[in-house]
Amino acid sequence: MITGTPKPIEEILEMVEPYDNIIVAGCHGCVTVCRVGGHKEVEVLSSTLRLARESGGSKIEINELSLERQCDPEYVETLRPLIDDYQAVLSIACGAGIQFLAEKFSKTPILPGINTGFLGVTERQGEWSERCQGCGDCVLHLTGGICPVTRCAKQLFHGPCGGSTAGKCEIDQNVQCGWQLIIDRLKALDQMDNYLKLKPYKGWDSSRDGGPRRIIREDMI
Repeated sequence: MITGTPKPIEEILEMVEPYDNIIVAGCHGCVTVCRVGGHKEVEVLSSTLRLARESGGSKIEINELSLERQCDPEYVETLRPLIDDYQAVLSIACGAGIQFLAEKFSKTPILPGINTGFLGVTERQGEWSERCQGCGDCVLHLTGGICPVTRCAKQLFHGPCGGSTAGKCEIDQNVQCGWQLIIDRLKALDQMDNYLKLKPYKGWDSSRDGGPRRIIREDMI
């Protein structure tokens, strides 16, 4: 799941200040799960903007809507009949959705209403934590399903650094040592032979460093 947090309302008000009529567009995908970009959040944000503008002596017209996904062309196209009637779109989708809207509607300002976080999981109600950085070369089969890129503060691939104490990372005693988690998991799975294997250095050619990545499935085209 892609996580996010709401931008401060002061920042959003500054962004929409030049406009008298806008669309506030939510997304029914990941940001709905972490409660920053769903239909309810669209309603709350729109009401807040209206009240703030009225208290300042001006008004703003807002069309409230939520797309099934802002990262998928078939759903984004549902905005096309409306887009020319509004001066800007305030999107509370993730950064990918915001950029996709900007690509599709190049003559309309697309404004970000949230700060996109990371690929993570729900630990409990209201708490999410990172699990994947999308490095493009998954090694989870060798590390007991625990990612050294994300869970190890130093992104080490050949065991712990030696700075951990009692299973805690030296950078923060509230952070578990990623490699301690991996070793414990491998022991539980009786797969410690994976830890003893000399692993080649990880290739980062499929990671973010080479520019925007693309996946093409010829069987789906």
